[in-house]
Amino acid sequence: MAPPRPPRLVPALRALLYWSLVYGYCGRCASVHLLKLLWSIGKAPAQTFRRAARANPPACLNDPSLGTHCYVRIKDSGLRFHYVAAGERGRPLMLLLHGFPEFWYSWRHQLREFKSEYRVVALDLRGYGESDAPTHQESYKLDCLIADIKDVLDTLGYSKCVLIGHDWGGMIAWLISICYPEMIMKLVVINFPHPSVFTDFPDDSQANVFCFYSCLPLKHHMVTTPTLLLWGEEDAFMEAEMAEVTKTYVKNYFRLTVLSEGSHWLQQDQPDIVNRLIWAFLREERRE
Repeated sequence: MAPPRPPRLVPALRALLYWSLVYGYCGRCASVHLLKLLWSIGKAPAQTFRRAARANPPACLNDPSLGTHCYVRIKDSGLRFHYVAAGERGRPLMLLLHGFPEFWYSWRHQLREFKSEYRVVALDLRGYGESDAPTHQESYKLDCLIADIKDVLDTLGYSKCVLIGHDWGGMIAWLISICYPEMIMKLVVINFPHPSVFTDFPDDSQANVFCFYSCLPLKHHMVTTPTLLLWGEEDAFMEAEMAEVTKTYVKNYFRLTVLSEGSHWLQQDQPDIVNRLIWAFLREERRE
C-alpha cells in the first residue's frame, strides 16, 4: 500500500510562512531606508538631491587589458563616437554593439578574448557612454543609428567586419545585415530576434517599434549573412519562441543556441560559454 500523501495544507502553510518572512524582512528594510531618506530631506534637502560630478571614472574602465580608449568623428553627422579597441590594427574587424542601458564595458570579456585574432572595437552608440548625445528625439531614429555604424566602419578604414550585437545593439546589427549585407562577414546576435519576428507576436508591447517593416517587401527582411543567434532561456524580456521564428528570416547558414541557465545579459553572465560558441561559429564558417 502506498504511503498516505501529506495534506496539501502543509506545503501551503510552509510557503505562506516563508514568503511572510521574506516580505516582512524586505518591508522592514524599506521602512528604515525610507525614514532615513525623509530625515535627510527634512534636514538638508539641497544636500540630499545634489548632483555630484565624478572626478575620475572607476578604475575598471581604465583597465589596460581591455584595450585603448579612442574617439572618431563622423564627417556627415559631425558626431564624435567613443570606442575601446583591442588587438592589432590590420587584423579583421570585430565590431561590438551594446544594448540598453549599457555601454562599451558590457563587452569587456569579449575584448580580452578575441583580440588575439581580431581588431576588436566596442563602440558606445550615440547617446551612450562617452559618445555624443544629440538632444532631439529625431536624432535617434533607426536610419540614423544604422548610418552611424556604416559611417564608423568607413571612418575606421574597414569595408567588412564581424558584427556582434546584444539587445538593442542586436536589433541594429540585424538591420545593418539587411541594409548592407556586403559589409558583414558574419553576424552574431545575443538575445534579440530578427525585427520582423515582432510582427508575428502582435501582442508584444515592443512590436510597435518595428511597424515600419509592414511597408517593406518581404524579401527586404531577409538576412543573407551567416548568422549565430545566442539566447538565454531565462530572458525576462523576450519570449523564447521568438528565437525559433527568427530562422525563417535568415537565408544562409543559421545556428541557434539556447543556454538553459542564461539570462538576457548572456555575454556578461556566461562569458566563457558565449566566447567558446562564437569561436566555434567563426572557425566553422572559415572552414566552409
